[in-house]
Amino acid sequence: MSGQSHSSQEPPIWDPSHQGTGSAPGGHPTGRGSLAAGGITLAGVLMLVNGFLHVFQGISAIAHDDVYAQVRGYVYEINLTAWGWILLGVGVAAAATGLGLLQAAYWARLSGVMLASLSVIVQFLFLPYAPVWSIILIAVDIFVLWALVAYRPDLP
Repeated sequence: MSGQSHSSQEPPIWDPSHQGTGSAPGGHPTGRGSLAAGGITLAGVLMLVNGFLHVFQGISAIAHDDVYAQVRGYVYEINLTAWGWILLGVGVAAAATGLGLLQAAYWARLSGVMLASLSVIVQFLFLPYAPVWSIILIAVDIFVLWALVAYRPDLP
């Protein structure tokens, strides 16, 4: 060695935080909940974007009923203007909840689970009018649900 003594003030050569069992030096979790911790941020962004997309979908259904295919004989048939107002309301609430998730508000996690579940149901019922788009939004909502339910901030 170079003759210098190893000071106890220096960080140890082998730091257990690099093993994925503890917290990283910045205090961010690296254990079981880290995937969901990153997922909840992504869920907030997706919920915000999903809310805006619901708003645009609702506005187009309210303004121009001929934008979507006319479906006859559907069990859950509702007037497209009514669908527009439903989508607009869910979209505004989802966008506000997405902002709350990005600010780590506890109420946003609870309402996010409820709104993502409601969005899955609404998109399922809207399936005949926009099938591919509804399936995409259902998949996004299922990821949002997983991220909100799997995230446990009290886990190491």
